[in-house]
Amino acid sequence: MHEVIWHGRGGQGVVVAAQILAEAAYLEGFKGVTSAPTFGPERRGAPLTASTRIADNPIRTFSQIELADITVVLDDSLFGVVDILGKVKKGGMVIINTAKPAETFNVPAGFNLATVDAANVSLKQHLIKEGAPVVNTPMLGAFARAAGMVSLENLEKALRSKLSREAIFKNFAAVKAAYEVTITREKRNS
Repeated sequence: MHEVIWHGRGGQGVVVAAQILAEAAYLEGFKGVTSAPTFGPERRGAPLTASTRIADNPIRTFSQIELADITVVLDDSLFGVVDILGKVKKGGMVIINTAKPAETFNVPAGFNLATVDAANVSLKQHLIKEGAPVVNTPMLGAFARAAGMVSLENLEKALRSKLSREAIFKNFAAVKAAYEVTITREKRNS
């Protein structure tokens, strides 16, 4: 089973991204997929999480994820607020939306790391909502590139099941663009 925690802020579409990933994984042929938000006193801008579980067999676990195999961070400022690395297994993967160099985040040895400037990707695709770049769907492209578990084709199908007809084109263009510019670093020892 692959357990994914999505970290973001209220209004960034963390829950929607977790749901789209689950749908794409199902279309990919995984027999077990779940998606769940973590509820609390969330409000726009407050830190929040959602999770996705992906497995070859049906999933019988519905509890919150304690330690993820993969963590996806939609807002790099959360590193100063939330213990993101404390929620990912050693040897796991961290995917970060950032314009900063990967070294900025002090991700220790033993982790895979992927970075993408999803905000910039969205701006280039004119994917803006309420004055801010949409970063959740480009991060799905980064996930596809870094984790290799879902195809762009199935992400597009999943977008079609979740978004309005007008929104699909720009969102999928951002998914593809983020896929192309995601930078990955393999885990290193020591």
